[in-house]
Amino acid sequence: MLLSQPRVVVLAGGVGGSKFTLGVRAALRRLNAPEATVVVNTGDDLWLSGVRLQPDVDSITYALAGVNDTERGWGRAGDTERVNEELQAWGAGWPWFTLGDLDLGTHLARTGWLRDGHTPTQVLARMAERWPLGIRMLPMTDSEVDTHVLLEDGGRLHFQEWWTRHRAKLTPLAFENPGIADAAPAPGVTDAIASADVVLIAPSNPVVSIGPILAVPGIRDAVRETSAKVVGVSPIIGGRVVRGMADVCLTAIGVETSAAAVARHYGARSAGGVLDAWLVAEEDAAAAPEVEAAGIPAVVAPLWMRDEESSAAITEAALGA
Repeated sequence: MLLSQPRVVVLAGGVGGSKFTLGVRAALRRLNAPEATVVVNTGDDLWLSGVRLQPDVDSITYALAGVNDTERGWGRAGDTERVNEELQAWGAGWPWFTLGDLDLGTHLARTGWLRDGHTPTQVLARMAERWPLGIRMLPMTDSEVDTHVLLEDGGRLHFQEWWTRHRAKLTPLAFENPGIADAAPAPGVTDAIASADVVLIAPSNPVVSIGPILAVPGIRDAVRETSAKVVGVSPIIGGRVVRGMADVCLTAIGVETSAAAVARHYGARSAGGVLDAWLVAEEDAAAAPEVEAAGIPAVVAPLWMRDEESSAAITEAALGA
């Protein structure tokens, strides 16, 4: 049974998070519910060629605005790369990390506002004025806590270099967010979680998308202490990750690539974790008893996000849980 006009908070990042957020918006509009608050991972952020990039923030913003490149899965639709070519001619930036011209306009605007003294929260609010997003977006923190990858050979790379240039082929030992211990939740994050009826954990990468959000001091505690129900959506379908290299990230932290193992990774809220329920794909229905044995009620549902309608159906299943 769906809640009537629920107040919803979503923890999200990456392409999976952007697709899921579209479904959340559609489902809540059907219920005439308030706009959801989406707490976005900023652990993917980086400085490049003098501008501040926020890949997860931009992926979700572009998707909600309807201007994202759905074929590539990142960036703006119809973008060109003339400026990127010129940067490469100067030997600037990373030759394997493409900045589209329209996308670069976003980064320049953001960087200018940051240089003027605005916080990432204020910058994101300003970005949201351009398009009717239908979602309230908040960064997880206003601090810079980029993700670094520690390699088995002793090296260290920014997550974007490991992920985009090396395609996660270099074996990671751990993932770190330098400075995160001294970070604080962005203004409004913990208040939104405390006043929510439902907190949804999107089917984003558990390690480098959801992990950094929960690692910001105060956010995990807020999720554990809220009176809202906390429902997670499995990013594993048929025993495999849907996209990207999340399985490599899970292996690095000792978690099997399975719906049940990721549920145990988050843990039951009754046992000090964060979950009250876990959505399992139909293809992984056999894992439901294993999830239940971990103290987490399991709900079996179709989890392929093929379009906005199917993503909305997943949200409705989560609200019904």
